[in-house]
Amino acid sequence: MNIFTNAETVAEPTGVWGAIAGGAEYFISIFNRGGEVFFSLMGGILPTLVVLLTAVNALVRIIGTDKIENLGRKAAQPGLQWYPVRYMVLPFLAVFFLTNPMAYTMGRFLPERYKPAFYDSAVSYVHPITGLFPHANPGELFVYLGIAAGITTLGLGLGDLALRYLLVGLVVIFIRGIVTEWITARMLARKAA
Repeated sequence: MNIFTNAETVAEPTGVWGAIAGGAEYFISIFNRGGEVFFSLMGGILPTLVVLLTAVNALVRIIGTDKIENLGRKAAQPGLQWYPVRYMVLPFLAVFFLTNPMAYTMGRFLPERYKPAFYDSAVSYVHPITGLFPHANPGELFVYLGIAAGITTLGLGLGDLALRYLLVGLVVIFIRGIVTEWITARMLARKAA
């Protein structure tokens, strides 16, 4: 027998107390919603991220950090043929293997005149890579997931979006790297004069 079936209900508070009670309920509902989202991630993206991070760390160990660092030294060579290596390949590999924010440390192998452009390329690539490789920047995954939510609402697939996001990102970082290198060269020349 439930003793509360015939119990009278308390009226909703009104006035100042009603506003305070409503504010408190709203405040706790934010955290309840956050808990629901976190719980949904536990069965979704979080295990994937943990496995991806583990696999990438194992791959780095198998390949050897010295070989990855040698690529950074190679990219520092002068010449137009090294632009794609310096501003597309190196940022991609740095973000993929070292993830955000460690990816920026790959720039230490470049001469000072290339560091700003490499950083600009790498920092501009941490979002486009998350569509296919969410381990690279899990803290900013919400950017891609926001775009993906709109695409899934339209009934479209995410594979095409993730691939296009990645490829457009590569083109953008290449252009940004070249432009930033050009600006850096002008500023260094002005400073030397």
